[in-house]
Amino acid sequence: MAAEASIPTTLFSGAWIVARREIRDQFRDWRILAPILLLTLFFPLLMNFTASQAVDFVGRYGAPIIGERLIPFLLMVVGFFPISISIVIALESFAGERERQTLEPLLATPLSDGQLYLGKTAASLVPPLAAAYLGITVYLIGLLVKVQWVPSLQLLIQILSLTTIQAMVMVSGAIVISSLTTSVRAANLLASFIIIPVAMLIMGESMIMFWGRYHILWWIVLALMLIAIVLARMGLRLFNREELLARELDVLDLRGTLRRFWSSFLSDARNPVEWYGGLFQKSFKRIRFPILITSAILLIGFFVGYRQAAVFKLPAEIFQMNAFDKDWLMILREFGMLTPNGVVKILWANIRALILATILGVFTFGVVAEILLLAPLAITGYFAGSLTQAGLDASQYLTALVLPHAIIEVPAAILSGAAILQLGMAAISLPKGSSLGEGWTTSLAEWARISIGIVLPLLIAAAVLEVFLTPRIAVWLLSGS
Repeated sequence: MAAEASIPTTLFSGAWIVARREIRDQFRDWRILAPILLLTLFFPLLMNFTASQAVDFVGRYGAPIIGERLIPFLLMVVGFFPISISIVIALESFAGERERQTLEPLLATPLSDGQLYLGKTAASLVPPLAAAYLGITVYLIGLLVKVQWVPSLQLLIQILSLTTIQAMVMVSGAIVISSLTTSVRAANLLASFIIIPVAMLIMGESMIMFWGRYHILWWIVLALMLIAIVLARMGLRLFNREELLARELDVLDLRGTLRRFWSSFLSDARNPVEWYGGLFQKSFKRIRFPILITSAILLIGFFVGYRQAAVFKLPAEIFQMNAFDKDWLMILREFGMLTPNGVVKILWANIRALILATILGVFTFGVVAEILLLAPLAITGYFAGSLTQAGLDASQYLTALVLPHAIIEVPAAILSGAAILQLGMAAISLPKGSSLGEGWTTSLAEWARISIGIVLPLLIAAAVLEVFLTPRIAVWLLSGS
């Protein structure tokens, strides 16, 4: 008790005080212990029975490989079910203490925010993980006795790594939700944003295992590790003990949100000239690092596509265009090129792509948005590489078919990607003392300023060039006239 009363000197010592208290309380609650014990002992035995029956069944029909692929999948499931309890414990961490009126004494301790947060995370993580490891052990012992199956060392490490990192992701996300909500009911409703993606991930992992592509699991482990780090940083950034105590009810203030958005969008400008001046002076400064990241990603995408042309070769006959002359202008006009209607179609297609990238980027910290913007550059690189493989001058074709409008379209994509990346990362780069809603609304206004003020005019200009100028340059350069 004296050790707990003194101020912890290190981050981990303080976190251990919180974690030890939480774990001790969990082992006193039969409502937590009963599901963990059931999933730890009964479920592996059930999976053992299922695996032995599956191996016997497929063996009778000459398809033993199906049984061999089913056993590792069941091993992963045995590890996953106990850690699913972790999300329940994590959701109770702050919201439950608030309802039980035990949060204020905890927050009044001399522990730092980092010690409190890390201690709650460890307490939500350790018991379910211990149960998962025990369940995996029971399952492996049963397999050894029933069907004499032993996993390879690599597969065992992969399953343990997936089990651990998936638990970390689920707990990190649930702790963030619990610290931002005022009731366990609200936290449980928001937990679907964790459960559904993880369930879809398990389905994807099962397909990978049935196809025997186990090396892909290492990439999943790496991706989940990065997500866990991002969620942990996000939770630490958002954790505010004063706000936890002051918040009584989650209220959606639409009017205040709109006012904040409009104020950030105008940025104290009194006329369009001042607005554009602030856009180029302030907004560009805020997204200069995302601009560098997006530019590097797009450049890498081009070269990756170029290199893949040597792996996935196209027949050289595809690029034999003997009739590339002025008749092509008539053909292109039939498809909407060289007409105002074509400008509208291309512009609308680009806007839809950026809207989709923005929506997906918000929920993936900007990652999916960067992938979507990378795809056209990768395709262009693959086209250039295929031309080179066919013995043609790739630079001539790129100059004719891509460069006239890409000069404007690529900078628009870079700026849009940078703004989306900034918006997606808003939750983990908030100014100290700013709430999630305030930070996200400000970043959304910044995205709207860049999209409307710069990206949209560039896309309009690029669409006009792509419809009216690129076809004529292509015919002029590739027909030799």
